[in-house]
Amino acid sequence: MRLLALLLTLMLACPAAWGADANDILKKVDRNLEPESYEMYRKLINIEPSGAKKEYVLYSVKKGRDKVVALFLSPPSDAGRATLRDGDNMWLYIPNVGKPVRITSLQSVVGGVFNNADILRVDYSVEYNAESAQEEKDAYLLNLKARTGEVAYDRLKMWVDRKVLLPVRIEAYAASGLLIKTLHFKDIKDFGGGIRRPATVETDSPLYKGHRSIMLYSQLKKREFPDEVFTLNYLSRVEDLRK
Repeated sequence: MRLLALLLTLMLACPAAWGADANDILKKVDRNLEPESYEMYRKLINIEPSGAKKEYVLYSVKKGRDKVVALFLSPPSDAGRATLRDGDNMWLYIPNVGKPVRITSLQSVVGGVFNNADILRVDYSVEYNAESAQEEKDAYLLNLKARTGEVAYDRLKMWVDRKVLLPVRIEAYAASGLLIKTLHFKDIKDFGGGIRRPATVETDSPLYKGHRSIMLYSQLKKREFPDEVFTLNYLSRVEDLRK
């Protein structure tokens, strides 16, 4: 009986014992959120404590696990701007302002609570190692550690719905243990082509009290792109992909 009780304890304490390796779960979450290569549209809404709002519309494309381009469609003052992420490297292109300039993951090209790492997100499994998984009532709690010092957040706590393997909530922490922000995933939608994921991501931060930012996803679908699209020279031509 003691041996049986010990085995049951180990199975509950160790995800691998019940066949749920933490990094395998994380990779499945990545693919359930998005195909490896896709195009999509997003609306970003920044809400200030006063209730004032500023909205942006972006067209985004991704190839593989760590190459992303986003083109600003509105507001008119930002239309034509484009951002490129290739691994840990990010750039911002502004029409009529010379060559693209480097930006960092913790900066934000739209202001608000979302930073560049959130807007130009690559696969979580590229940036993070899942150190452990805990089984809760309706979710897995994944404890993620950044693979390098270039990642925006040192650690993530990700609650994953056990049935659909999609994130419900993510808490992002600095190396000091400070909670930087919380991401809430809502409104699971069928986008077609086997893609079913949250259509809404909301974020708030104790560092920006009273501020909220919302990201709304639409027209997400699989699409392949040549490598040329994910180069600095192509940033001025991203609009051509929509034709």
